[in-house]
Amino acid sequence: MTARRIRLGVNVDHVATIRNARGGLSPDPVRAALLAIEAGADGVTAHLREDRRHIRDADMARLKAEISKPLNFEMAATEQMLDIALQTKPHAVCLVPERRTERTTEGGLDVIGGHDHLVPFVDELNRAGIRVSLFIEPSAEAIDAAASIKAPVVELHTGAWCHAVEVGELEAAEREFARIVAAAAHTTVRGLECHAGHGLDYATARRIAALPQIVELNIGHFLVGEAVFVSLAESIRAMRRAIDEGAGVI
Repeated sequence: MTARRIRLGVNVDHVATIRNARGGLSPDPVRAALLAIEAGADGVTAHLREDRRHIRDADMARLKAEISKPLNFEMAATEQMLDIALQTKPHAVCLVPERRTERTTEGGLDVIGGHDHLVPFVDELNRAGIRVSLFIEPSAEAIDAAASIKAPVVELHTGAWCHAVEVGELEAAEREFARIVAAAAHTTVRGLECHAGHGLDYATARRIAALPQIVELNIGHFLVGEAVFVSLAESIRAMRRAIDEGAGVI
């Protein structure tokens, strides 16, 4: 296996979730982003939802102004979010599905049924020089649709695999991982950059990092949860080590 360094994007949404549970300004997701970069993150991800349940508009503006690494703006494909993205000009935008009733993103974007809706969003972001990724289910059909939409990057939804691992459903976990392996290989066929994320912990991040197509992993909830016990900086450093071990860097 050829050693390679996989980028780690740290999602700070759940720092904002804790802040918003009580109101006020603490804990500050921008401070968390700065600490994450100091601890080894290659970029910062934040999802501005329609209902502003965690990240707020002011957070996005401050993240763009204050962090020294790339900002990845997760957003639904709506005109309001497109306007904010074009004003903010993050390094990257990841288009994700969004439903008000969900606690977190519950699956990949419907890039097949939503193809015609997504095309103008991707086109406008591409023309603005913002790298676009689509958060999709790990399937060849979804990857083919993403390629036809002309998104240069896909992020494979790893949630079903990670959940099966977490609850000990080993056969289901292996089936889900086989889907991810096949999908990652298909991204190369279609000339797309391959990212992955959702539900990853140290063990699953280490395993998926061994896939040669993976360029970037985006991780948030687990890191914020671990921070309760070991500090945010240490959880990120440990994740960086796990990813590097999986990729054969160390």
